[in-house]
Amino acid sequence: MRLSSNTIYEVGTNLMLQQQEALIKTQQQLSTGKRIVTPSDDPIAAAQALNITQAASLNEQYAVNRKSAGSSLMLEENVLKEITSVLQNVHQTVVSAGNASYSDADRKARATELRSQLDSLVTLANSTDDKGQFLFSGYQASTKPFVQTGLNIQYAGDQGQRLTQVSSSRQLAISDAGAEVFERIKSGNGVFQTAADPLNTGTGIIDIGSVIDPVSLTGDEYEINFTVTNGVTTFDVVNTTTGTSVSAGNSYTNNHAISFDGVQLNIKGNPVDGDKFTVSPSNNQSIFETVSKAITALETPSSGQPGNTRLTNVLGASLQDVENDLEHVLSKQTAIGARLQEIDTLDSVGSDQDIQFQQSLAELQGVDFAKAISDLQRQQLYLQAAQQSYVKISGLTLFNFI
Repeated sequence: MRLSSNTIYEVGTNLMLQQQEALIKTQQQLSTGKRIVTPSDDPIAAAQALNITQAASLNEQYAVNRKSAGSSLMLEENVLKEITSVLQNVHQTVVSAGNASYSDADRKARATELRSQLDSLVTLANSTDDKGQFLFSGYQASTKPFVQTGLNIQYAGDQGQRLTQVSSSRQLAISDAGAEVFERIKSGNGVFQTAADPLNTGTGIIDIGSVIDPVSLTGDEYEINFTVTNGVTTFDVVNTTTGTSVSAGNSYTNNHAISFDGVQLNIKGNPVDGDKFTVSPSNNQSIFETVSKAITALETPSSGQPGNTRLTNVLGASLQDVENDLEHVLSKQTAIGARLQEIDTLDSVGSDQDIQFQQSLAELQGVDFAKAISDLQRQQLYLQAAQQSYVKISGLTLFNFI
């Protein structure tokens, strides 16, 4: 078979180019540390590697989201710690205001302290994050959640919780609506609340009461009406919701338990004829309302009787409500702590997943350096041989022998 010179040159050139291409690919594998330089090197492995790379990228984004969520939750937790501190100061102020030796001026001074503490609570409730978004306004991050007019504080946000995707299957709340944190707090003992009628003139002081039989609770409102006849004090219990009498003509004993329809309470002191006390279901009362009620009570002149007794009853209820506020805020802190703990757990899982992704990619794409170096040396030798052969073959011509 006769070969033309052009064919010989073309075959030689192609062989050298093939050896150069193989050599370059091996050099790329060694420089990148990857066996698959282009998808055509191993289409199946390349497709698997692409899926793993996308999953790893999502996992990395979730890690960024968790970091942002953790920062938001820690900021909220710090704000709630500050609120707890202010509420503890409120509690101390209310306790001190109950000092029997205080004059009206002294109590007004305590009211001034409470006003300052109320302002601090509103300021904390309107806290913002590093982006200027309000923490407790629900979805309306740009809306100031609490608007203050004197002792009246109104919530202007919504009920939403902002969520962040922290894993492929988990969205985590990174905020809490202000209504849930500051307003939905049960008054009294959490089931019912007691109060003395502001028109009472005796020295009767009522406690917060307790539930002794949950099954017997009605959720109705009641009045305890006192009657004094010939020096003998009795009381009637009336269900004002149904308008029916629960009991009548009960003998009153100072600081003796009074029980009816699953509730029990104590009244101490000496109620006079016409005095009455109420028992009603607990309702939601905001932290601000609790402090505002205490301020109003302290700013109202209370020297002498029946002012002292009225004030004692109001401050007693206020102390219980402040304790409820503290417990409620603490429960919110606990919930935030649980979310932060969940973020730590997801971070740990995410780190493990990232290691698995990298190992899988290394198995699919990783180059065997010993084999690649051996191939490189062999390919260099082949290329040199091809180049030398090409020089020899291309130099063959009959003119050399003429």
